Amino acid sequence: MKSCWLAVLCVAAGCFAQQPEMSDQEQAHLRDVLSAGSSSAVDLIHALESHLAKYPNSPKRNDIERAIVKSAMQAKDNHRLATYGAKLLERDPDDVALLDPVCRALLFERTEEQSKAALKLSRHFETYVRTLIKELPADAPERGRRRDELDRLLGHALLYQSMATGSAGDQAGAAELARKSFDAYPAGDPLIELAKRQALAGKTADAVRSYAEAFAIPDPTATDADRAVIRRRLGELYQRLKGGEAGLGEIVLDAYDRMSALLAERQLALKRFDPNLGVVNPLEYTLTGVDGGKLALSTLAGKVVVLDFWATWCGPCRAQHPLYEEVKKRFKDNPLVAFLSINSDEDRSQVKAFLADVGWKNAVYFEDGLSRTLRVSSIPTTIVFGRDGAVISRMNGYNPENFVDALSERIRQGLKGAGSQEGQ
Repeated sequence: MKSCWLAVLCVAAGCFAQQPEMSDQEQAHLRDVLSAGSSSAVDLIHALESHLAKYPNSPKRNDIERAIVKSAMQAKDNHRLATYGAKLLERDPDDVALLDPVCRALLFERTEEQSKAALKLSRHFETYVRTLIKELPADAPERGRRRDELDRLLGHALLYQSMATGSAGDQAGAAELARKSFDAYPAGDPLIELAKRQALAGKTADAVRSYAEAFAIPDPTATDADRAVIRRRLGELYQRLKGGEAGLGEIVLDAYDRMSALLAERQLALKRFDPNLGVVNPLEYTLTGVDGGKLALSTLAGKVVVLDFWATWCGPCRAQHPLYEEVKKRFKDNPLVAFLSINSDEDRSQVKAFLADVGWKNAVYFEDGLSRTLRVSSIPTTIVFGRDGAVISRMNGYNPENFVDALSERIRQGLKGAGSQEGQ
């Protein structure tokens, strides 16, 4: 926790200190309060609030309030998260990073006014996420992961509407919204909300089924304590319905089978347009070529695989290219060495034209999420896999004086390590 609020403090200091729009007097005061608030996220909140009290028209008020919101998230201060977050969303209603936590925080306030605010905000949240889903490009990198994340956000937006609607006394409307939330993104929370509304409406048998599904669904966000609460509520309702727990185990097992099948079907549907979704082994990725073809890296098993990560806007990448080609020539007759050129541009539309303009003839593949899996944070980066599939070398950047020899030596090591003959 300490490192989290220290990060917020560093961001605050970077954003606010020495800003030309602020008077010298205000800058001095801000430096003082940041220093005073350095011991915890709570202290930082109080310090920044004291600054806003003294300088209510600060030209950096928006940044200061954003820092308070970040600190409130760390401190689990729902009141301030709701208060300041709502203000920020008035200025930027499509800030998806804030919509989710602010909606939830408003509901924690448990007042009629805040519940109405949460309902209004979560409806906008739903509309905005649906727009993002509709506009998600068919060739977007990691499309499956992005769609999964957007579905999760849509599920949250509908869940918050369910909670707000239920708080207003409309149990049937809340139950329907909870079902829609689950349909958008199967998880435990919408099932719990559905079960609550069914129980309040006197539909005990339906509530038992929903609680059983919430207990059984594989949900990595649910803690043991969460499951214990679900189990207790499930048992209480079932005993009320049947007078004991005989037969409850069969209901839970049936629920587990249904939920497992549903999640497997959803995963399969996502993988139809993103074969890399859920893949953790980089050499099991399928990459899309600039020419539209597909390459399953699994077909390179048993080879030393050299991955060259680059982008069209990267000057050092262009400078490295002829050196990389020189290395390829050294191993051109060795079938146990494979070289792959991996483009990391976010905008793929100009890559083909770039290749034609610079005259690069080698096959190029888009990274399709491989950069994230391999934690490639800078380019150029060259990663070498041994014949056993393990990473044996990572070269971040390059030294033009010894790049060719250094990379060649790493490839030879990979070949020797597998007991094969090296080729030049």
